[in-house]
Amino acid sequence: MSVAGDIFDANPYETHASLTPLEANVLWEYAKLSQHVKDLTVTTRQLSEGPDDNLIARLRVLERKMGLVLTLFKASVWGVINEQPLQGMEGGYPYTAADTTLRR
Repeated sequence: MSVAGDIFDANPYETHASLTPLEANVLWEYAKLSQHVKDLTVTTRQLSEGPDDNLIARLRVLERKMGLVLTLFKASVWGVINEQPLQGMEGGYPYTAADTTLRR
């Protein structure tokens, strides 16, 4: 980590004889960007190697809540269907016009 700390603290290209100050600054910015990408890669690898226990616990709670919501939704739809008046039920099933079943 000392190399990473050094790259952010001081420009290692500043004293290079064949570089202009602008070139030294551009190379320094690229070096800092490279270090950020390396740090990001390490962090991403650590996150992807193992499951996040906190996230798993929160997802389980959400799964239970969604199951409850689905059950309540089904119950409310069933209640709405049962509350509707049964129109035209004198002879049985209300959609007999579309029924082509042969009866004997």
